[in-house]
Amino acid sequence: MIKNYIDKLFGRRDRVTHKDARPVIYPKDKHNIAREDISKCARRTCEELQRAGYAAFVVGGAVRDLLLGIRPKDFDVATSATPEEVRSVFRRSRIIGRRFQIVHVLCGAETVETSTFRAHFTREPDAENTDEHGRMLSDNIFGTQAEDAMRRDFTVNALFYDPVKEEVWDYVHGLKDLKARKLVMIGDPPTRYREDPVRMLRAARLAAKLGLEIDAKTREPIRSMRHLLENVPQARLFEEILKLLLSGNAVECVRLLRELELHHGLLPLLDTALEDPEAGPFAMAALRATDERLREGKPVSPAFLLAALLWGQVEKNLRRFESQGQPTIPALHSAMHEALDEQRESLAIPRRFDATMKELWLMQPRFLQRGGSRPYRLLEHPRFRAAYDFFALRAESANAPQEAARWWDRFQHAGPDERERMLVSDEAGPKKKRRRRRGKRKPVEGAPTGLPDDVSGESDE
Repeated sequence: MIKNYIDKLFGRRDRVTHKDARPVIYPKDKHNIAREDISKCARRTCEELQRAGYAAFVVGGAVRDLLLGIRPKDFDVATSATPEEVRSVFRRSRIIGRRFQIVHVLCGAETVETSTFRAHFTREPDAENTDEHGRMLSDNIFGTQAEDAMRRDFTVNALFYDPVKEEVWDYVHGLKDLKARKLVMIGDPPTRYREDPVRMLRAARLAAKLGLEIDAKTREPIRSMRHLLENVPQARLFEEILKLLLSGNAVECVRLLRELELHHGLLPLLDTALEDPEAGPFAMAALRATDERLREGKPVSPAFLLAALLWGQVEKNLRRFESQGQPTIPALHSAMHEALDEQRESLAIPRRFDATMKELWLMQPRFLQRGGSRPYRLLEHPRFRAAYDFFALRAESANAPQEAARWWDRFQHAGPDERERMLVSDEAGPKKKRRRRRGKRKPVEGAPTGLPDDVSGESDE
C-alpha cells in the first residue's frame, strides 16, 4: 500500500521511487564534466568523506550547469554522513541551521555547503507538517540518496556527480531531460506546487536562465494554482523574485511570468512597470541593462533595479501631489513613501534597500538644474554615477529629456573652461536680482559671496 501511494505521488514517469531505488550511472565518457571543473574545496570535501566511508557527491545546480557548459557560482555537496559525522571529518567546519542542520566546510576563502541526504516526507494534507493548502511545513528528515533525489523539484536539479570516480548518478532521467532541453517536475506537479508554491516561480526562472522549455504537465497547473503564492512568507517570496530579476535573464524571466500569468498581484511594481505606457519602456531598459552587466561580469545593484521598477508608481504619485499644490521636492518625498508603502502591502521590499532607492529618486529632478553651482555639487555626490545611469536610461526610454542626458554626459567629461561655458548657455536670459537684506554689511572685497551647498536639491527661492 505504501509503495502504491509513493508511486501515485511521484507519478508513473519515475520507474522507481522507494529508498532502495537504483540510479542510472553515467561514466566519464558519457558526459562532459571533468574532475577539474569542480572547485578544489568541493573535491576535497567529497574525497575526505568517501575516505571516511561515507557517500558524497556534488549535487544540484552545479552539476546541471556544468552539463550545460555553464560555470557554477558555487558547489554544494550531499552526503550520507550526518552533520556531526561531517564535522568530525573536517576540523575547519561549522554546523548551521535549526530545523535541518547542514555543515559549512571551510577551505581558505571558499565555503562548501554540505547537507545530509534528505527524505521526502509527506503525510495527509491535514497533518501537522502541512498547512490547509498542502504547503509543506516540515521536510527535515534524513534519508537515502534516492529519497534525496526524489524530494527535489525538477529532474535537472536531481543529478549527482562523484568527482572521485567521475560519474554522474541519475535517479529521475534528469540527464535525458537536460539533453532534450526540457524542464520537468519530479512527481505530480499539482501536489508538488501545493507543497511549495515557489516552485512555480522557480520554473519560470530556470526555464528562462537555462533556455529550457517547461514540460506541458509541469506548466498546465500553474495558472489555476498561482493564488497559492499568497500563502508564502514574504521574505522567501522576495528572495525568489530577486533571484529571478538578477538571474542574468531577467527580460526572458519577466516574459515567462507574464505568459504564465504569475506577475499579477504578486509584485505591484511588476504590474505597473510592464503595463505602464510611460514607465514600462524604462523598466524594461533597466532589466536589459542589468542582464547585460551580469553577462559582462560587472556588479549590479538590486536597489537600482527595484528603484527602476517602482519609478512608474513614484511618478504617478508625484504628479498627483504636484497637482494638489505641493512643491516638487516635498511632493517627491510623499510620492516615494506612498509607493513603498503600497508595495509592502503585498510583497515587502527589505528596508535595507530604501536609502539607496530614495537617493536615486530624489536626485532625478536635480539633473534638470544645470545652472550656477548645482551641477558641480551633483557631480560630487557619492551616488552621482548610479543616479546618472538611472537618468540616462530614462532618457533612452523617452521618460526624461534626451537633451538633458546628453548635456550631463558632456558636462561630466568636460574641462573647467568648457563646463563654465556650458553653464552660461544654460543660464542665458534675464536673471533675477537678489534682494539685499537690511542691516547686512557689504561684503569685503575679495571675500566669497556664494551660497551654502544646497544638499537637498531644493529651490533657492
